[in-house]
Amino acid sequence: MSDSNTNAEMKSDVPNLSESSLPHALLLRHRKPLIILAHIVVFAVSLILSFLLANNMQFKRNWLVEQYPTLLLFFIIIKLAVFGFFRQYRGWWRYVGISDLIGIAAASLISTLIIVVLWFVLVLNIEPIRKSLQAIADTSQSVFMLDMFTTVLLLAGLRMVIRLYYEEFRTVEGGHIKRFLIVGAGNTGEALLREIHRMSIAQYEVVGFIDDAAIKQGISIHGISVLGTVEQLPNICGERNIEEIAIAMPSATPQQTRRVVQVCQGAKVRFRTVPSLTDIASGKFRVSQIRDVDINDLLGREAIQLDLNLIEAFLKDKTIMVTGAGGSIGSEMCRQVCIFRPKLLLLVEQAENPLFHIERELSGHFPEINLKAIICDITDKTRVEEIFEKYKPQVVIHAAAHKHVPLMELNPGEALKNNIMGTRTVADASEKYGTVNFVMISTDKAVNPTSIMGSSKRIAEMYIQDLNRTSKTHFVTVRFGNVLDSSGSVVPIFKQQIAQGGPVTVTHPEMKRYFMTIPEASQLVLQAATMGQGGEIFVLDMGEPVKIVDLAKELITLSGFVPGQDIEIVFTGPRPGEKLFEELSITGEDMLPTRHPKIGIWKNIPKDRDKLFAGINELAIIAQTQDHAKIAQKIKELVPTYIGNSNHLN
Repeated sequence: MSDSNTNAEMKSDVPNLSESSLPHALLLRHRKPLIILAHIVVFAVSLILSFLLANNMQFKRNWLVEQYPTLLLFFIIIKLAVFGFFRQYRGWWRYVGISDLIGIAAASLISTLIIVVLWFVLVLNIEPIRKSLQAIADTSQSVFMLDMFTTVLLLAGLRMVIRLYYEEFRTVEGGHIKRFLIVGAGNTGEALLREIHRMSIAQYEVVGFIDDAAIKQGISIHGISVLGTVEQLPNICGERNIEEIAIAMPSATPQQTRRVVQVCQGAKVRFRTVPSLTDIASGKFRVSQIRDVDINDLLGREAIQLDLNLIEAFLKDKTIMVTGAGGSIGSEMCRQVCIFRPKLLLLVEQAENPLFHIERELSGHFPEINLKAIICDITDKTRVEEIFEKYKPQVVIHAAAHKHVPLMELNPGEALKNNIMGTRTVADASEKYGTVNFVMISTDKAVNPTSIMGSSKRIAEMYIQDLNRTSKTHFVTVRFGNVLDSSGSVVPIFKQQIAQGGPVTVTHPEMKRYFMTIPEASQLVLQAATMGQGGEIFVLDMGEPVKIVDLAKELITLSGFVPGQDIEIVFTGPRPGEKLFEELSITGEDMLPTRHPKIGIWKNIPKDRDKLFAGINELAIIAQTQDHAKIAQKIKELVPTYIGNSNHLN
């Protein structure tokens, strides 16, 4: 067995009681000499068995006293060398498998061939030796072949005994044993079953496999049967008291994983999954390192293809500024930027605790990257210009924004100050101090906005798009929808409500939203930024919208509860500024394609600069009043598609 298996064993997250004992520690320390000694004993026993088989299982003085000792010395010298060449003294016998059997057979065959050739060369060509060994030569030819087979059988048998000892007799129960189903009767499912059997502390009782393939129905894998298909899961779980289900399909699409969860919505089971094939192949994870299925597994999409060379040219060895660096999107942007080795990364954030945490995280994961954690309110023009003058950022990724729709309806002036005036301050400083590229992160709520937040982001888009017309800085906007697990988003709220026993609150049964994972959104932002010549509003392909009530049901199911039974779902009515459906598509008359299939460009008619700038200045004054009616009226002048009635639903 290869060294990688030893390394994998050391990485296991399953505690091993046997390894904590002193005798076991001594065995590990002197493992190689003991393995060599075990091989010598096996070689001796194998040869004596071969003589017995060749002599009808009778002990006779002529072979036991005269032939066996001479041949044994000859066999041991050659076999030890050949088996060492085949790395048979470095194995981990408790994990013996087919590869070990092949290695034993190959070493035994080669050593037998060498023994036969050398033996008959000595006997036939060297006269003094020929006379003394003639008696042995006459009776030993069958012994040579028998010894090859008995060596393979004994060594393979010895290793299997060691494996069975650890898997069957050394296993101790670790409290409650969970009844377990494995979905996927393929290679990964079989590997998971084997690793569960190897655990020194029993945690699972594998009851059966589930697989949709008709040819696999009823078959048995290591004594465990395939019990049925995915559609039969609810009945199987009920009849056999299943507590956990492992989805052992690392290449399964989110739709396939989601189907398993949806079928089991009334089963009260916990869902687990195995690491990806890439992680398993790289040695980063073992199959047995199963984890909980989370919402990303259900709503995630196929891996996106990025032009890494373009992104590297955009970021490498440059001074990069990320505003809102402590937020969900801003922090992920920082992680993605660090991969491409910037000269300096400026983390600009108003909230000190999130800034502290992201700076610590990045310093730990990217110690070679020069980081500066900067406390700054982006509406503070003096502070912003001081930072730009000192560091001269070449690329600005503007992620800072107020994004919570209902809160911004209650505090409309703050949305204007942060999202419009803050953006203006950072954009103006970028132009003044020679920033090459400015990337603003926007939202799907800026499309035909019904909220103060959405309209404030739309006006910010308009401002930087207009600024691009006369600036040397390339200003672009990237617009996308909701991201999973971002702070303040629906997923963490639902998780908290479930943890408290419910109810889970959903505003409307028909409420739909687009969702994207935070890493995917951040990667596509960087890709879009490399395409921009200036003035574009890029739109990311968000896929298909998801019903919020379906999302709630799936989260309840993943938590091991039955929606509507264990955890109630309560509809509370739409909140101020909310739409039933967000509008975000990269197809249509108002969209242009790009060379990336998941990125489009929104076509729009620029607004008159004087009217835009004058309107923003008036909004800055009105923002101080926090008067929702006055703010809404002024926004409508700048954004005619804005519907100021906060109770309106699209």
